[in-house]
Amino acid sequence: MIAFVALFTAAFLAATLLPLQSEAVLAGLLAAGDHAPLALILVATAGNVLGSVVNWIVGRSLLRFRHRRWFPASDRQLDRAQGWYSRYGRWTLLGSWLPVVGDPLTLVAGVMREPLIPFVLLVTLAKGMRYVVLAALVLAWV
Repeated sequence: MIAFVALFTAAFLAATLLPLQSEAVLAGLLAAGDHAPLALILVATAGNVLGSVVNWIVGRSLLRFRHRRWFPASDRQLDRAQGWYSRYGRWTLLGSWLPVVGDPLTLVAGVMREPLIPFVLLVTLAKGMRYVVLAALVLAWV
């Protein structure tokens, strides 16, 4: 049970803007062979998606601060981002599994007012497949 809590926590925190990695925790647990791979993949995916939902919530609430001095984007930059998002839109969330850019994409989706259900479906697909591929590689190696 402790392994699942640790994996969930690592995956959750790694999905926020904190610079953490959940893949190493999953790979270690898979290599140890003490837990069912499918259960580990599901726990990692759930934690990572929930962390992305936190980013989405933060993004949704960020715009109320847009006219504050410390806000990191001007109105012009926000308009340009909204144009970019309307062109490429929700499908960019399929890249939410990518290092460096994936987590900010989930925050931007919140800022751009992406509805929660499509957000969760696309992020779950992207992040879940990343863990499936990682598990397949680890299990083929051990």
